[in-house]
Parts: sequence; structure tokens; C-alpha cells
Amino acid sequence: MIQNMPQVCPGLIAVSRDCFPRTLSEKRRAALKAAYSGELYECPVTVETEKDALCAVQDVQAHGVNALIVFLGNFGPETPETLIAKWFDGPVMYVAAAEGDGNLIEGRGDAYCGLLNCSYNLGLRNAKALIPKKPVGTANELAERIEEFIPVARAILGLKNLKIISFGPRPNDFLACNAPIKGLYELGLEIEENSELDLLVAYNQHEGDARIPALVEEMRAELQADNPYDGILPRLAQYELTLTDWIEGHRGAKEYVAIAAKCWPAFQTEFKQVPCFVNSRLTGRGIPVSCEVDIYGALSEYIGMCVSGETVTLLDINNTVPATMYEEHIQGKYGCSCRDTFMGFHCGNTCSQCLQNPHMGYQLIMKRGLEPDLAEPDITRGTMEGNIKPGKTTIFRLQCGADMQLRAYVAQGEIADMDCESFGSIGTFMIPEMERFYRYVLLEKQYPHHTAVAFGHHGKALFEVFRYLGIQDIAYNQPAGQMYPGENPF
Repeated sequence: MIQNMPQVCPGLIAVSRDCFPRTLSEKRRAALKAAYSGELYECPVTVETEKDALCAVQDVQAHGVNALIVFLGNFGPETPETLIAKWFDGPVMYVAAAEGDGNLIEGRGDAYCGLLNCSYNLGLRNAKALIPKKPVGTANELAERIEEFIPVARAILGLKNLKIISFGPRPNDFLACNAPIKGLYELGLEIEENSELDLLVAYNQHEGDARIPALVEEMRAELQADNPYDGILPRLAQYELTLTDWIEGHRGAKEYVAIAAKCWPAFQTEFKQVPCFVNSRLTGRGIPVSCEVDIYGALSEYIGMCVSGETVTLLDINNTVPATMYEEHIQGKYGCSCRDTFMGFHCGNTCSQCLQNPHMGYQLIMKRGLEPDLAEPDITRGTMEGNIKPGKTTIFRLQCGADMQLRAYVAQGEIADMDCESFGSIGTFMIPEMERFYRYVLLEKQYPHHTAVAFGHHGKALFEVFRYLGIQDIAYNQPAGQMYPGENPF
């Protein structure tokens, strides 16, 4: 069950300009409330003045509202309606009523016009608010906008109360996951950086923990089938308890937590395991754990979890798909070229519920260097492996680059239903125009090789989250015929 993220409690405030019928705005507010199928607190204060705005904000906060919809039922009062966004401590969305529920004399509200002035005033006040893609509509249409706002609000609320706990340093010669932390502070997050030695000390203190046997049985139940590496489970249980106890002891003033953890190379020799199965289990419960101390990877995973409401994963944009495999499994079944496919892979960090054939394995790459003479692995056991389940997917990442600027990308596609004939947590991804996206976004903008993966198409909400956060550079996969800046036209 996904935990570790906020419950959104939306509220609705209607505004009215005093030279327009107040009753029109109130009637339309009631219609919007009735059209929305979820829980929605309807503030009884209709805002016409600054004092009204203050009373309305106090009212919704007193009723537990943490995400607000400001509704222009008519033209709206520019100053009071935009002060709401300044005074309310939470995400705010502005929408406006379309005409058609009355005549165009006493029943005309001009909210289409009023939203223009509202937007202008929000800019003057430097007030942060979401104006959705289609902000003007009927009650039923605006009810859909509220539905779309909920996952965005959940991510914004989660980030306000998120602490990322890291255990480093990064592996040697692995600058790809470098993480300037200034960007985290700009987003309002907290970061706690620890050493791998701190983690090892805590792990050793959990040796013989009385909770280990019960946790081992829980792990066995998840693995279901006969596990050839059952002997590693006590070590993995000891490590999981180490992390969960650390979280409870170190979340501090923040309510939610994500982890960026060291996982090689000394991890195997000192902890006598690979932590992948534990990482997959925690991520499945709503505590994203990124590999290789990838702090912005953990942040991206957390955002994706809040938006989708489901578990996510973190994968390498790893290898091309051989032409023979493309011809056998993809050509004629999916509408993409071989060059728009790639295999997303990690050693074994993906939650078992996201895999077709989940099973415990060992880290083959690590075994080559650490246990080359052993027929059976010992300290490299503990991965969660299998082909990733097919279906719709979204790859995305929020990153602070070498220039200290936050940037993001989002691309939607599909995961193929096929056996990748390889190892680790792995799937074949099909992203429209991936070849160009790879060259003119991922390479051109110098993104690292890790991508966060959400299951389902969540690009619209992710894009709005990044916009709300003030990210200026949000890239996406351009359709054929639409050039990227700097793309060679010849």
C-alpha cells in the first residue's frame, strides 16, 4: 500500500466583482460543487473585497483544506482574488465559468475576460498559482480540471514536506549522479547527507534484531516461488530494519522521506549483499530509494509517485534493442521504429508488483569483479529481477545541472510485451521520436543516464507540477517535423 504522501483536501472559493451579479457566481459555484464527484469543501464566503478574501482563506484553512480552487463565477475582483494565492499556504488553481447557463444580460459573467486580468495581477504580485490548459468551462468541464489538479496538488504538498536522506559518497568515477543541492533548497526540500560508514555502523547495531525472523518470513511470502538465494534474507531484513529505523529517527521536521543510497562497490564487501530487493520493497511501500546516491533520481521518483498514486522505479536508459529482437517482438505490433526503442534496466531495484516474473537473483556485473572464482554468488546476492510489465509508461526527470539551473523532461510511451532475454529489472521502452529526443534533449541538455519511470501516461500532470515549481526548461519529445532548438536540419 502506497504511503508516505499527502492526502489532498480540496476547497472551492468563488469570487465576484461587485458590479456583476453576486448570485450568478454563487449559483455557478454550487453547480461546480455538484458536478465534482469527490470530496470538495465549498467555502460559504463569496469574495468581493480584501476582507472577504481574508475571511475565505481563514475559513478553508479551518476546515482542513490544503489545496484550493479559486473560481471566477463572474469577472472577479482583481485584487482580492489574487491575494488569496498570497495568503493561502498551499497549491492554488484558478478557473473561470463559461457562459450558457442563463441569458447574456443578467446571466452574463464575463469570467473569460476577468481571468485575463487575474493572470496579469498574479504576475504583478509574483503569486504562484496554476492556470490549467483549459481554464474556462462549464461546471462539468471544470470538475474535470479539479480532477486533474488533485495529483498536481499532491506532488506540490509532498515536496513541501519532503526530506531526502542520502548515504554516500557516490561511487568513484561516477559523476553522472552529481547533485548540486542548491536546487533542492530552492524547491523547499531538506537534504540530510550521511556517509556509507554511518550506515554500516547502524547496520551492525541491528545484528540479531528480534524483528529479523518475522521480516524474513514476509520477504519469503513476497518471493513466493522457490528462492535459490534464501540464505541472504536475514542480511536483507537486517538492512531493511536499519533503513526504516533511520527514517523514523531522522525525518526531523519533515513528514515525508525519500532515500538516495550507496549500493556499490564497497557495499558488497562490507554489508555482504546487494540492497536491491530492499530498495524495491521500500519503493513499493511509497518510500522511493534511488540507486547510486542519485538524489535527483529519488526526488523525481517521489514526484512521480505522488502524481500517479502508484509505485514507480528508476532505470538506466541503458541499451539499444537488437534489430532481430525488434523484428520478432515489435515490428508490425507497435507503431515505432527500432531507433525509437531502448531497454531500461537496473540491477534489480524495481518493485515485484511491476515485474512479470519477479524472482531474486544476483548482481552479475558486480560478481564479475568481486567473485570471479565462485560458482555460486555470496556477497552479490539480493537483486529483484524480471521483465517489466507491459503497458503505458512515462519517463521523466527533474535535475539541477552544472549551471545550477533546474530543468526537467517528460516523455510518454509504452513498454513492450516481450522477454528482454537479459538480467536485472529490465523492459523495452518505445517512446515516439526517441532517437531525436535522446540526441537533442538527453544529450544536448546533459542529463544523467537515470530516468524515473511511472506506469501509465502521466505527462500532463508532471508537466504542470514542473511549471508550478517554476521550472523554465521543460523538455518533451517533439513530434516528427517539429525541430528542436539546435537540431541539424540537413
